Amino acid sequence: MTSVPADRASVRLPQRNVLSDDVYESVKALIMDHIVEPGARMSIDGLARDLQVSPTPLREALARLESDGLVVKQPLRGYRATPLLTTQELTALYDFRLLIEPWAAAHAAERVNDAGVAALEAEMDSGADVPESGEYDTFKSLTMHDSRFHDLVAQLSGNEPLRLALERTHCHLHTFRLYYSSGIGSQAVAEHRAVVKAIVGGRPEAAEKAMRRHLEKALRRLVVATSTD
Repeated sequence: MTSVPADRASVRLPQRNVLSDDVYESVKALIMDHIVEPGARMSIDGLARDLQVSPTPLREALARLESDGLVVKQPLRGYRATPLLTTQELTALYDFRLLIEPWAAAHAAERVNDAGVAALEAEMDSGADVPESGEYDTFKSLTMHDSRFHDLVAQLSGNEPLRLALERTHCHLHTFRLYYSSGIGSQAVAEHRAVVKAIVGGRPEAAEKAMRRHLEKALRRLVVATSTD
């Protein structure tokens, strides 16, 4: 059973009435940073004590993390952190993304309007800060940008079932949990900018190619990094 190190427990959450969102983000950070190791059992009482919160918001946080695919609830045994994606699972995830996201980018370029252009440009402005550190508290904003960017492209394609299917994979959390280091984030943001340029320019073929190139490069980066880490 995983115990939270003292420096991560006492500093992260002071003794106060903590919103469930705070607890959720704190437990998620422990999982993303592997403080709670992949596959480790998670004791509600132990985490509540370490994080100085009551069990109720912790249970709510774990339920949300279960929907994210970061924890799994086992009957009569409580919660465990899910294992990291294997290379085979990672490849399967990107095979799925390669089927739908280049199509979405092309259709977004066909349908884009002034509001869509403004939304894409605002999102790229929000993702301009690329951290060097490998801790989740530092690169969390980049993870959120990555999620919002791909969701926005899917939304602009006009295909809501496609957007929902992508959202349910929680691919951004799982890939960033798998590996983050200096260089990966800046490359991803540069590739996002290439996709945006093609969509804003109303060039469907270029948008499709840019999205496909981004996903293929992202998969290669992850496979190489995790195989040599």
